[in-house]
Amino acid sequence: MTRNLEWKVGVELREEAGRTEAEARLDTGRATYTGHGTARCDPADRDVPAIGDELAASRAMKDLAGRLMREADREMEAAGAGTVPRRTGPGYGWPEAVT
Repeated sequence: MTRNLEWKVGVELREEAGRTEAEARLDTGRATYTGHGTARCDPADRDVPAIGDELAASRAMKDLAGRLMREADREMEAAGAGTVPRRTGPGYGWPEAVT
């Protein structure tokens, strides 16, 4: 069976006083998922709004992806299928920074 779907993610950004908040929304037609992310500018750093937008949006989309993955895991378990073991720690960055 061949299926073609298109899911669009909308991201809304709000910035106030050096803090950017993002909300990412996905409507699959069956359910709506929402992810949240924030970023703040350190007062000692130069204010570059685009960086805050990118950080907050990427964090919101990462949160959204996690919510979608958890829902898929629940549905696989309900269908009797096993799930993939969860990783501990991030898949990127400096592992020694994770406690």
